[in-house]
Amino acid sequence: MKITIETLVNQDYLQVKEGFNETLFKKLSPPFPPVKLLRFDGSTKGNLVTLELNFIFFKQKWTSEIMEDQTTDKEFYFIDKGIELPFFLKKWTHKHRIVKDGENSIIRDEIDYQAPFWILTWLLYPAMLLQFAYRKPIYKKIFS
Repeated sequence: MKITIETLVNQDYLQVKEGFNETLFKKLSPPFPPVKLLRFDGSTKGNLVTLELNFIFFKQKWTSEIMEDQTTDKEFYFIDKGIELPFFLKKWTHKHRIVKDGENSIIRDEIDYQAPFWILTWLLYPAMLLQFAYRKPIYKKIFS
């Protein structure tokens, strides 16, 4: 299942690139499930990010590896791929794009996920959409 969410922000794409750090990552965490950041290496190829999701009665670990990153005169992007996923996900790829738009930037989240069962993939869609829509006002505030 694919989800794409775009957010226009009022900063140059290279400034926004510099803001994609551990502090931003923590601010983007939704209220549920609470997320504990166990490891954050950064946003370049080979880096790892490990989270612990707290579902009250149980916890799940999620580790993603940055598989690719690139900066051009028009955009910066990096791609994280889930290598250790919570039970409800079978596949996870997230391309984070920061695209130059004049003096502004468009932050574009391109998510491709799959659950172990097709029905669960569809049932997760509203929650995934909300998790990433939650980021829009945070991006706008931080990169204003």
